Amino acid sequence: MAKTTAKKEQTVAEKLDSLFTLQQIDTEIDKIRIIRGELPLVVQDLEDEVEGLGTIINRIEDEIKELEEDISRRKNENIDSEAKIKKYKEQQSNVRNNREYDSLSKEIEYQELEIQLNEKRIKEAKFKIESKKEILEEKKEKKEIVAKELELKKSELDDIIAETKEQEEKLIKKSEAALKKIEPRLASAYTRLREGSKNGLAVVQIVNNACGGCFNIIPIQRQLDIKAKKEIIVCEHCGRILVPGEEVVEEEPKKKRRTSRKKTTA
Repeated sequence: MAKTTAKKEQTVAEKLDSLFTLQQIDTEIDKIRIIRGELPLVVQDLEDEVEGLGTIINRIEDEIKELEEDISRRKNENIDSEAKIKKYKEQQSNVRNNREYDSLSKEIEYQELEIQLNEKRIKEAKFKIESKKEILEEKKEKKEIVAKELELKKSELDDIIAETKEQEEKLIKKSEAALKKIEPRLASAYTRLREGSKNGLAVVQIVNNACGGCFNIIPIQRQLDIKAKKEIIVCEHCGRILVPGEEVVEEEPKKKRRTSRKKTTA
């Protein structure tokens, strides 16, 4: 018969040691990422700004193009109107009655008003174009400045990543391996605690009789229970898993009252 070997269940002490080991690895990963600081966010913000400025520049260029097309269209309309005016004036010389003359006069007046309106709109469009061109140059200059800053920050970030990439990758593999050794329930609790913590600490040692995460004092008896590693204990203030750290500072035993014997006189 083939022998079946059951996987030995970890003791509470072993579980706590595994959790603390995982925490130490993850803390090293956090330190590497802290070295990068806010550079990834800065780079992302600069990329967004460059993209946003590019969108604004394209929109302004489209608006200028539309205004220039409108000017061109109105100039062509004025050429047509001037040709019509010339034609109507020639026709006025050959009219047979006042009604035809007045009708042609109205047409001439209408075309002249159209020319005046177009000239007004052309003037307004040219003013808008000049204003938009000024804004366009400002945005282009700003985009160029931001793009240079982005290039610089990207270079800084790439240098930092290059320096720490190999070390980070090794630590990530170690973290993944360490996490697999922990039972799913505890692994899930650990991950949840890390995600909910600003400093990424889910498992902390006792430091100076206090929780290493929130620094609230832990009662002496509780510290002794933690040191015994017979159960998984969490901080009642921050919920982090507690493991022994510095030696527990025990309360001084109460001093016994000294009783002085009365001198007896013979």
